[in-house]
Formats: sequence, structure tokens, C-alpha cells
Amino acid sequence: MAKRRNRFSDRSDEALKEIADAFDANGRNYLKAAAALQMSVGMLEKRLILASERGLLLHHAPNAMPGFSLTKVTTDPDGGQHVTQKREHGEPFEMPKTHFLGKMTVQRDPEGRVVQDWIRVMPDQVMREAAMREMVEALKEGLPTEAPATLLPLARNEDLLNQYTVTDLHFGSLSWREETGTDYDLKIAEQLVLDWFAMAIRLSPNAHTAVLAQLGDLLHFDSLESVTPTNRHVIDSDSRFAKIVRIVIRTMRRVIKMLLEKHEHVHIIMADANHDPASEIWLREMFAAFYEDEPRLSVERSPSTYNAFEWGDVSLFYHHGHRKKPKQVDTVFAGRFRELYGKTKFSYGHTGHLHSDALFSGNLMKVEQHETLAGRSSYEAQGGWLSEQSAKVITYSKRFGEVGRITLTPAMVQGAMAAAQAA
Repeated sequence: MAKRRNRFSDRSDEALKEIADAFDANGRNYLKAAAALQMSVGMLEKRLILASERGLLLHHAPNAMPGFSLTKVTTDPDGGQHVTQKREHGEPFEMPKTHFLGKMTVQRDPEGRVVQDWIRVMPDQVMREAAMREMVEALKEGLPTEAPATLLPLARNEDLLNQYTVTDLHFGSLSWREETGTDYDLKIAEQLVLDWFAMAIRLSPNAHTAVLAQLGDLLHFDSLESVTPTNRHVIDSDSRFAKIVRIVIRTMRRVIKMLLEKHEHVHIIMADANHDPASEIWLREMFAAFYEDEPRLSVERSPSTYNAFEWGDVSLFYHHGHRKKPKQVDTVFAGRFRELYGKTKFSYGHTGHLHSDALFSGNLMKVEQHETLAGRSSYEAQGGWLSEQSAKVITYSKRFGEVGRITLTPAMVQGAMAAAQAA
């Protein structure tokens, strides 16, 4: 009995060859061969088909063509044979080293053998981030390995903090005025950001601390392809990814230098977001390493989607807005930073993502959604989302919460950087 069970279950080449030889020894007669092997005619036929697919039965059925496999063998009463064949399958699928298995659907026959499968692979995020880190290191060649010391500014108001709130700058986005109402490209983005910060820093109070609240989507896309990371939607883009990275680094270094010349301490937040989740990681880590010997600067290195900063009786919270809507995020802030929220008197949340202004006052805190300086994309313009362009400096007192704000549009800051350099 054990031998019979083995014949039913054993699909090795040796077992199939034994069956093929028995079939040949019995004059290729299914009834005789099945009786000799102690198996049913149906099982014998299935095993012979499997043997033919592996090339073990070609000498028994000379009509099989190269590149094809037998699916059915029929023997006539007079001993003649008819074969049904199909093209052999290709080489086994091998997963690319840059991807991992996302989803697989498999169709099997009654015996459990794979008939066909549908495989969905996804880019390996870890390897993609590693490649980006290598690219950034290459871009840093020839640059100083650390930031030079910046002179300490004159005495500042110890009670005040200026929050420079920018979001959804989308470096690398391309917008055409005739289609969207505004022009926007990599060159415009760099000049606009520098002009905005030059004017915002000049007009803001002489506060002790600055928070650079970059609320995410600083880069328009996050890889060598101009597609969104999650859904891979093709987007309008300007220039190569390596060039975008270079200009973003250059722009943010100049912004940070200006902030250090104005404030005694600068705290940097690079919020996690949906267009550039990997880039926000290397931005945080790179600037933390670059300014590690600058005691007047700190970088929020937490990989969390939610960030916070304490300023006296004020708690400030930050989230891009792609995970939680402004009307819902206050409970996440209060729960995620329970101790900080519990000991402060004034709490403010800040989000971006939707490129438009909105303010929500709840029982826990005020949550503000900020519009962007960036020009509208074709997707926004065609969808009818026509928000204005602006960014804000919000000033907070340790004792009284928000005490002032400045809102600046692109038209208001044009040429401010050149004027500051000429002064």
C-alpha cells in the first residue's frame, strides 16, 4: 500500500520516468499500464502529461514539437496516438532586487498545481531611500562638511517666538500661466522662497527663537520618476530629480543662514508628507548632521507624522494634513503629546496639504490650515481649486499665546532677496 500511495503523491522526475517506462513496456496501453502500476487510468494520464511537460516523454510521443508541451495523449483502438500540445511557459519569474512582493493571486488545478498567477510588485522603499542618501552624499561633494559659525545676533525678546510657516512648496512642479493662471518652475520656486524669507525675516519682531515650520511636500515628487509615491499618478514636473535635490538643499541652507542671523535659536521641522515622504527623511537627517556643531540650531529628527514644540505656556503642533483632517487632528495632537498638552495653557495646530487657508477653533485647540506660495498645478486648476498664494509668520508669546502675524504674498516680496544683499 505504501508503494501505491507514493505513486499517487510522488511527482519527482524519477517517479514520472518509472511511470513513462511502464507505459512504454505495456505497449502504450493505458489499461495494461494502469493495472501494472496499480493506479487508475485517469491518474496515469495526469502523470504522463506531467512527464511530458518536463520533457520526459518525448520519445514516447514523437509528434511533440520543440518549445511545446503535451497536455493530452489519446490512443486509438488500432494503437494510433493523438496528442494535444501547447506552447511551454517562459522562464520562472524572479523578483527584481529593487522591489518586493505586494500582492499575488494564484490559480491552481484540482491537484494543487499552479495554472497561472498574477503578481504585483512594489518598489522597495528601503532601497529607494538608500539610493537617495547616496545621491545626496554625491551632491554634497565639494561642499563644507559642516556649517560655518554664524555671528550671534543682538539681544532679542526672550518672550517671543516667530514661526515661519511654509507648506506645499512643490520644488520641481511645472505650471503654465495660460493653463493654470500662474507660472511656476524650479527657478521661480527658488527665487520666491528666498524673497519670501528675506522679507518675512526683515518685517518680523526681534524674537528670541524661530521655528521653521516646513509642513511637507517641499519636493513635488520623490524618486527618479515624476509620479506620486503612493498611487503613481503622472505629474507635471520641471527638471531632473538630482537637480531638484541640489536646489532644495541650496535654498534651505540660505534660508537657515538668514534665520540664524536674526534669531538666537532656530528650530527646524521637516514634516512627513504624501508627495515626498522619503525626501523629508533625508532632509531631516542631512540638516541635523550638517548643523551638529551649531549650538543655536536644532532639528526635529522624529520620523513621526506628528510633531510638536514647547514655548513657555504655548504648545505648537504640526502635521502635513494627509493623514488627519484639520477638524480631526486636534485629538491626535492632544493624545500623542499628552504631557506637553496637559501642562500648557495655549495650544495651536498647523497643517497644509489642501493649499488653502482655513481656521478651526475647537475645545482642545485652534488648528490652522495654511495655503501655499507655490503656483497652481494643472490638476488644481482643472479641478476648480483656485486658492491664493501666501505664507505667514506667526508670533507667539510664552505668556499670552499668539500675539501677531504677518501674511506675505509673492507680489509683496518680489526682489526682497536682492534688496537685502545690496543693503
